[in-house]
Amino acid sequence: MKEIGGYFELEQLISNEYYKDLISLNNGRNALLYLLKAKNIKKLYIPYYLCNSVVYMLKMYGYDFEYYKIDFEFMPIFNKNLAEDEYLYIVNYYGKLTNEKVYDLNEQFMKIILDNTHAFFQKPIDGIDTIYSCRKFFGVPDGAYLSTNDRIKKKLTVDVSKERMAHILGRYEDIASEYYIDFQNNDESFKSQPLKYMSKLTHNILGAIDYERVRQIRNENYSYLDSKLGVYNKLKFITPDGAFAYPFHVNNGMEVRKEMTKKKIYIPTLWPNVLSDTPEGSIEYDYAANILPLPCDQRYELKDMKTIIKSLLEYN
Repeated sequence: MKEIGGYFELEQLISNEYYKDLISLNNGRNALLYLLKAKNIKKLYIPYYLCNSVVYMLKMYGYDFEYYKIDFEFMPIFNKNLAEDEYLYIVNYYGKLTNEKVYDLNEQFMKIILDNTHAFFQKPIDGIDTIYSCRKFFGVPDGAYLSTNDRIKKKLTVDVSKERMAHILGRYEDIASEYYIDFQNNDESFKSQPLKYMSKLTHNILGAIDYERVRQIRNENYSYLDSKLGVYNKLKFITPDGAFAYPFHVNNGMEVRKEMTKKKIYIPTLWPNVLSDTPEGSIEYDYAANILPLPCDQRYELKDMKTIIKSLLEYN
C-alpha cells in the first residue's frame, strides 16, 4: 500500500537525462556484463591499459579474455580474426577517438564494444555497442548507459543507491579528504553489485543536470589548460567535446602527483593495476605512470586552471 502523509522525501527533480533513450544500468562493468549476456559473447579481447574492474567482472562470471597492446596513438595493436562469439573491447581514452575513427575501427574489426567512459558527450553510433559511465562526469554514486540493439531476456531489478551517497553529500558540504574512505568503499562495493537497472535516485539527479553548461565549462577549461601546457605536453590530442580531463604527459608523473597532493590538487592514476601488470618499458606502463589527468570539469573556473598550471610549472 502506498504511504500517504508524513515527512517529505527528496523532491522529484526535472526529468531531462542526456541519454534518456538508452538502457540505464547500475554501473559500467555491469553494462558490459549486459552486453556479454545479450550477445552471447564467450571471449573478449581487452587492452592491458584498462581498469582491473573489467578483469574482475570477467573472472567473476567465468568469461574468457585475452589482452592486447595499444600503440602511441592509443589504437589497438590487434591482427586476429574474431570468432563468432568473440568481440574486441576498445576504450576511447580521453575522448581521443572521433566517431569517424570509431566507424573505421568497426569496419576493420566488425565486432567491437566501445567504452566511452571518458567521452560522455560523444553520441553513440547506431549499430555499435557503446558504454557510458555517469559517475566519471557527475556527482552521482553510480549509473551507466548502454547503447545497443540487443536485449537480455532476464528481468532485472532496480538498484538502490541511498547507502552510496555519503561521499557525495559529504564533499558537497565539507572537504573531499574527510570522505575519501567512503569514496573508496563505494568503489569497492561495485565488485559485488549484481546487474540491475539504474536506481531511482541516480535517475532523479541525472535528470536535473544542466548538461550544456557542463559541456561548455569542460571545453573552456580544457582549452585553457592546453593553451598554457600544450607546449610541454608529450601528447598531441584533438580537443574532445565536454572533456573528461586534460591528459598531461610528463616524464615524472608519479613524483608530480605526490607534490600536487601536498597542494590539495588531486590527480588520479589511471589505472594503478597497469603499473604491476605491465613491464616498465611498455607504452601502457608509461601512460599509467606519466599521464596526469588534470581536472577540468564543471566544478572549476579558469582561476582554478591557473592554480593548476602555476603549481605544475613551479614544480617542473
